Amino acid sequence: MFRMAKLTDYGIVLLTQFASRGDSAPLTARELAASAKLPLPTVGKLLKQLQHGGLLTSQRGTKGGYALARPAGAITVTDIVEALEGPLALTECQAPGVCEQERFCAVKPNWLVINQTVRDARCRA
Repeated sequence: MFRMAKLTDYGIVLLTQFASRGDSAPLTARELAASAKLPLPTVGKLLKQLQHGGLLTSQRGTKGGYALARPAGAITVTDIVEALEGPLALTECQAPGVCEQERFCAVKPNWLVINQTVRDARCRA
């Protein structure tokens, strides 16, 4: 079974909070933690990772907080997963030199297509 990490699930929940607002006013970690009913330390950690992944921007000061780095419709689930977990792939075929069978694998071309299809999938709200 393919399963995302719990923190990735929480990251998607947090980004949904931004997307559902419709405006670009920054949200604080405290506001996000309260609305998503998640622990503040967890939210803080995720916000930093999402910022580092290029999905959020941060602004300091009394009117500061976090905001989406680009329009919500331009952010895919793959973007979120990769910001929190690293490159998305169902098999090791995406990383050359990792699989011992790579040179002899008859199904590698099929896995490449499947991996790319998963990467290109978009969520519809």
